[in-house]
Amino acid sequence: MKISSLAVAIMLNVALIGTSWAQQGPPPVTVAKPVVKTIIEDDEFVGRFGASAEVDIRARVSGFLDGVHFTDGSLVEKDQLLFTIDQRQFRTALRQARAQINIAEATSEFTTDQLERAEALVGNGTIAQSVVDQRREAFLAAQGALEQARAALELAELDLEYSEIRAPLSGRIDQALIDPGNLVVAQNTLLTSIVTTDPVYFYFDIDERYFLAYARDARARGSVLQEGADGLEVRVTVSDRSIPVQVGRLDFSENRIDDETGTMRVRAVLSNPDELLTPGLFGRVNVPGSLPYEGILIPDAAIASDQNRRLVMTVDADGNVTPREIRPGPRIDGYRVVREGLDGSETIVIEGLVRARPGSVVAPEMTELPLVADN
Repeated sequence: MKISSLAVAIMLNVALIGTSWAQQGPPPVTVAKPVVKTIIEDDEFVGRFGASAEVDIRARVSGFLDGVHFTDGSLVEKDQLLFTIDQRQFRTALRQARAQINIAEATSEFTTDQLERAEALVGNGTIAQSVVDQRREAFLAAQGALEQARAALELAELDLEYSEIRAPLSGRIDQALIDPGNLVVAQNTLLTSIVTTDPVYFYFDIDERYFLAYARDARARGSVLQEGADGLEVRVTVSDRSIPVQVGRLDFSENRIDDETGTMRVRAVLSNPDELLTPGLFGRVNVPGSLPYEGILIPDAAIASDQNRRLVMTVDADGNVTPREIRPGPRIDGYRVVREGLDGSETIVIEGLVRARPGSVVAPEMTELPLVADN
């Protein structure tokens, strides 16, 4: 049987390549020990920012709006003048109330003198007892009229004071919803609103599974979840990654699980001096989801997938590769938490995973993982 020159050349090339591979030895991979340190697992929820205080501004008296004394959307201080209702009718009512006071006081003095004179004369029989009774009745009626006039004066003073509508709290004001010249109806017409944004609240919902876990951890810490939501420190991020992570504390949780949704609303309070966090804005909150424990952390690049299993490749002192099934958890400090499968003493492949096949031999290059990953 003749062998062509082309076939001979191919056989020689294969032999040379095999010899070259044999000379190169096992493929190099980078290996490391898992990071073992005390960690607290986080749970992440989507929520929404809300004002720590908000109020709708309405008038307490009716009248025509006379003036607006703020700039739409500006920051206002407590007791700052916002609106003025035409005060002429209230000033007139105040003068009338003061005049009624004068009349009532004069009547009271007159009836007092009349009663005292009658009581002095009834003793010697100069006047009848019925006259004394009539004058005492007039005196008591005058005293009642005086108190009524004083109450009317207080009411007139209040109406005049209420004609100047002032900010009940400090915060950012909305636009004026009504212009001067329009009729304002007491307790009805909405003039504007104010929200307080420093501090700011962040609301999110947890289901009963998370509630039971948090309540168990709270009891282990010697506290109660519902009382101030255990005061846990949380971190909130928004969609704009240029805004740094905001740190706050849980300060409230509802007292029951909602029957319809099966969730409980929880609130965190955050400092917001620069007012970057606006009520209505969405965000993500990370809540401590466990008590501190010794955790095992590995890079995501060290994890291989085999259908629904997650594997890491362990390497012994001779370079032999053995797969190990793990149960991964959340990411912490740039690493993946390993909940089951590793005890931290293993040496695992972290780079060159494609060259580390189960049962193969590799040339491990040892490195040390930092406590916090750069990515």
